[in-house]
Amino acid sequence: MTRGPSGRGLRAAASVRAPRVLDARQARAVALDLLSRKAWARRELSSRLCRRGAPADLAESVVADLEARGYVDDRSFATNWAEARARRLGSLRLRDELTRKGIARPLVEQAVRGAFAEADELTRARQAARRRWPLLQRSAPAQAARRLHDHLARRGYPASVVRQVVRETCRLTAHDLDEVDD
Repeated sequence: MTRGPSGRGLRAAASVRAPRVLDARQARAVALDLLSRKAWARRELSSRLCRRGAPADLAESVVADLEARGYVDDRSFATNWAEARARRLGSLRLRDELTRKGIARPLVEQAVRGAFAEADELTRARQAARRRWPLLQRSAPAQAARRLHDHLARRGYPASVVRQVVRETCRLTAHDLDEVDD
């Protein structure tokens, strides 16, 4: 078998090419293709275009054009993202995820507030605890309480909500709850 410069077969060497650089038309086509599958935040879409081979300034201009035409909208993206994920996650985690996606702080706050308008965070944390509790009851009470606490904290619920839900679910005293927090 003939080897290429990488020491692999010729087919493998042929597949290792210089990264493709996209022109404006190709970058727009890639962006529209990505948008046809799901909604994207402005910064994420620009970053993805750069990874696909568009220069940063071209990626920004393509995304700005698509935003002007209404194809990219951070406000609606944040609202939809928060509403869909608020069923399972708390406000802290939602804020973190939207911030990492490049959504502006005021839009993040508005989206998270809107996501918890129908059912507050305490109600949703109680629902999450009710779903998780039967599985956790198999272990010792203190361990089950600690695992429920950790589960809700990982989901992004505020500490005060987590403590209240763990106390209600496990029927713990304040002293017992302090041991769970440690």
